[in-house]
Amino acid sequence: MTVFEELKARGLIAQTTDEEKIKDLITNEKIRFYIGFDPTADSLHVGHFVQVMVMAHMQRAGHTPIALFGGGTGMVGDPSGKTDMRKMLTRETIDHNIECFRKQMSRLVDFSDGKAVMVNNADWLLNLNYINFMREIGVHFSVNRMLAAECYKQRMEKGLTFFEMNYMIMQSYDFLHLARTQNCIMQLGGDDQWSNIIGGIELNRRCDGREVYGMTFNLLLTSEGKKMGKTEGGAVWLDPEKTSPYEFYQYWRNVDDADVIKCLKMLTFVSLEEIAEYEKCTGSELNAVKERLAYEVTKLIHGEEEAEKARATAKALFSNNVDVSTMPSSAISETDFIDGGIQLTALLAATKLAPSKGEARRLIEQGGISVDDEKMTAVNTVISKDAFDKGYIVVKKGKKVFLKVVIG
Repeated sequence: MTVFEELKARGLIAQTTDEEKIKDLITNEKIRFYIGFDPTADSLHVGHFVQVMVMAHMQRAGHTPIALFGGGTGMVGDPSGKTDMRKMLTRETIDHNIECFRKQMSRLVDFSDGKAVMVNNADWLLNLNYINFMREIGVHFSVNRMLAAECYKQRMEKGLTFFEMNYMIMQSYDFLHLARTQNCIMQLGGDDQWSNIIGGIELNRRCDGREVYGMTFNLLLTSEGKKMGKTEGGAVWLDPEKTSPYEFYQYWRNVDDADVIKCLKMLTFVSLEEIAEYEKCTGSELNAVKERLAYEVTKLIHGEEEAEKARATAKALFSNNVDVSTMPSSAISETDFIDGGIQLTALLAATKLAPSKGEARRLIEQGGISVDDEKMTAVNTVISKDAFDKGYIVVKKGKKVFLKVVIG
């Protein structure tokens, strides 16, 4: 099976600018392609995962990925999918976020010996002369066509700044620059990037008469059409400090029955033949499929040892044979205690078991919180410091979420 057929069979490909030509290129030649990542946070999240998996599939087929980090475009922010202007980031924050991205991406993509390349568009965007740039590049963009693009159209009601209008021009220029300097002939990205990719393809043709190509990939959506990777506590991050390996494992273990096969195809290297066998499973048989998904995805992001620990912890908790040594933990501070105690609502918020004290109150009122196997029903419960005499307490949220809380 060719890499194009593999990507298609896994349900990854959304749109292509020239399917037959792209299929021929990535089947019969070795090309350089790029995917851009704007460093808007200090960790990649589940939404980026599909793109990194695509890079890995392409690299395994002998192609050279270029990971473009948006040190320049990140200072503007992509308006796609946003109802308001993104928060402006400092150069220092952006540089820090890029370093975090580099480390995480290196788990799935091999950057040794030129097998993949990392570039930062700050290197060519930040020092541009604005007038010269507009004369060479801006002249090729029609404002009417830009405003008709989906990424801008949805922003028109609330207002689109001229600052953000530059984003498409800058991203298009990235493609032109990489084509000129890296012999890059294809841009890949999520399907929400289609308008931006088309902009880069047309700019290459108009400036240099060069034929380049674009291919987009399906966003990771639930069967109901909602973006995956969101929990009560926020985004599911690839950074273990933001989302622990156990929480990460549990997220995939608890995906909806209707989504497990799609996730196996898009987010793992499990063979399509094996996945075809899993597709025959129904009802409770899908639990084993979800465990396989959770294990494989956690192993890719956090390594085999963490995946084994997360699986063992999940099984122990499910059978009530709790192994505290492998349980995810969170620390509260000595200063969190007032008169030798801490409000349970404050503890739940501090450990991120609840996103706010209000949500913590709701969980307690609904009987969803237990401390050391004792169900908590009073919203004003105070946990004494003496409860930590063994070095920790175990807080349980619902039936499946356990957390060892320590004082540190």
